[in-house]
Amino acid sequence: MSNESFLMVDAAISGRHSIRAFRPDAVPPELIRHILEVAACAPTGCNLQPWRVRVLTEAALERVIDAVCHAFDHEADQHLSEFQHSLAQYFEPYQARRRAMGFALYALAGIEKGDKERMRLQHRRNFEFFGAPVGLLFTVHRDLPAASLIGYGAFLQNLMVSAQGHGLATCFQTGWCDFHRVLANELGFDNDEMLLGGMALGYADSEAPVNSLRTERVPPSGFATLLQA
Repeated sequence: MSNESFLMVDAAISGRHSIRAFRPDAVPPELIRHILEVAACAPTGCNLQPWRVRVLTEAALERVIDAVCHAFDHEADQHLSEFQHSLAQYFEPYQARRRAMGFALYALAGIEKGDKERMRLQHRRNFEFFGAPVGLLFTVHRDLPAASLIGYGAFLQNLMVSAQGHGLATCFQTGWCDFHRVLANELGFDNDEMLLGGMALGYADSEAPVNSLRTERVPPSGFATLLQA
């Protein structure tokens, strides 16, 4: 690869960030297929390739959004995730990072501290895929070892970076896990499938204030140790 190619890869990785407002413009099916094909080049132990993906557009997307938003509005306390994607109480340094991100997002969305209804509505936007024309749902065989999720993470990163390189935006969302039962009913999940999350895919709305959110990253000195002896 040339130096220019390396820089393009770096730019796609560092330029990726979560988008929470999309334009309704359709994404060509052949582009979606291409991005998934690139994503599947991710490394996995013993070449397991554990990913399984539902790609939702048009009527299927609307049907899933309607079903999950109804559950969110009327029976959220009746739904629990099989996949643990959050903690009831985080600890440091993770709590501070989580709070900083939440405060920044709510500020850009114009939500004041303590406005629980607007917070709820902002959270509900997750289950509308933030207006994206494509929604992706990711499942894994529940009997695979936990280590298979490492390769799955590489697949998801490949997908998001490839999308970024093609002018598309994404937002990975674990909140969908809470409504596994609704989605299994709507989409006919096999009994051996466990939901890991969803992803909004489409073209970013450049006018939306929430899309200007950039979260800080800890430098290598904060997480890496160089050992030479």
